[in-house]
Amino acid sequence: MSRVFSTSLRCRLPVLLFVFQGVLLLIFVLFTTYDGHTDAASQPSDVDPAGNQLYAFFSLFQDIQLMLLVGLGLLLAFMKGYGVSAVAYNFLLSNFCMQWALIVQGFIYHYHEGKIHLGLYNLLTAEFATVAVLISAGAILGRTTSEWLILSYFQAVDIGGSVTVHVFSCYFGLGASIALYRSGLQTGHPKETPSYISDLLSLVGAIFLWVFWPSFVSVLVHPGDGQHRAVLHTWVALSASVLTTFAISSLLEKKGKVSMGHLQNATLAGGVAIGTVADMAINPGGAFLLGILSSLACILGFKYMTPFLANKLRIQDQCGIHNLHGLPGIIGAVAGIATIFASQQALFQAVGLGVSVIISLVGGYLTGLLLKLPFLAQPPDQFCFDDELYFQIQKPLETLSVDQVDEDLQIHMTHYYYYYRCVKSTKALLG
Repeated sequence: MSRVFSTSLRCRLPVLLFVFQGVLLLIFVLFTTYDGHTDAASQPSDVDPAGNQLYAFFSLFQDIQLMLLVGLGLLLAFMKGYGVSAVAYNFLLSNFCMQWALIVQGFIYHYHEGKIHLGLYNLLTAEFATVAVLISAGAILGRTTSEWLILSYFQAVDIGGSVTVHVFSCYFGLGASIALYRSGLQTGHPKETPSYISDLLSLVGAIFLWVFWPSFVSVLVHPGDGQHRAVLHTWVALSASVLTTFAISSLLEKKGKVSMGHLQNATLAGGVAIGTVADMAINPGGAFLLGILSSLACILGFKYMTPFLANKLRIQDQCGIHNLHGLPGIIGAVAGIATIFASQQALFQAVGLGVSVIISLVGGYLTGLLLKLPFLAQPPDQFCFDDELYFQIQKPLETLSVDQVDEDLQIHMTHYYYYYRCVKSTKALLG
């Protein structure tokens, strides 16, 4: 008989976080310092303070923080019994991964004179690594290796992360899903459904992402006309996605009703697809077309591809990351290949896409095998998608039993009685 492991996190989570924080504390104390933008002594006396990185990047940094913590957290809270877990674990993973990315990227890119030199730009690149992890449904992996191969070795162009962030994280997550397949969830789960409130929160999260997406795409573009184009192209693609989503969803759904799942995902597809060509000198019509095609692919993916993956290929994709990140990311990569006329560069773009898919699938599958280890507190099928397994959830009054309600009323009435006696006695003493 196989050993049954407890799902309690009382020892596992504190030990993991304390060890992780202890190791990082030593690394931060021994191997990190701040870069020249934080130290006046290392700058020329006549330098203009307005040229500090803070003024160029801080507003964009805040935008991406809102995207990660509020937008993505709420977007994932579409299941009626899993909203707290989605937002809380998104918050935990964001901080975990940003700390890890700061160290890993620091040793690779910013290590000199025996120290990692930290600045606001480091936080921005760490945020991009964190996005890849969150999209991959929580698999702990930064994007350093794949990013170096695609952007540095093959010289592929991908300023907005269509390939290095969205495609990579999508197929990493799907690779992990293959390894973590559960036959008991093949036909779905009773708690794997949204409610009115969870759908509303998820839609609000999608709108947060929609508003701040131009910052995400343009933040790493060199300030100037390229960054200006990136913002405009992203907005045009996103706006086209919104109108296309309403039209196609109403056309495909029964009685012409718009699907909330389509609104929460396909309206963002244009932002995913535009990433590769965001700063290129393309016509606004090209950005508009990308928004239309990517949202169409996303909706058709939800309607046809997701059931096919689950039933035929045993890939369970509860959040639909293949539809929002995989398909639009591939469309964006193809657009990048078509936009770059130089044959050698177009070949590099295609190779970069292939490398991203292969590395992410293999890495995701291996990570999924590790996550299947029984001591990692995997919940049984009946407790999946349930906040109460790991969080203290205050139940609404209507779910309490009659005896519990009577007991609460009795306690409150007793308190009121003693309060009344105290007031009455005080009045008697005062005459």
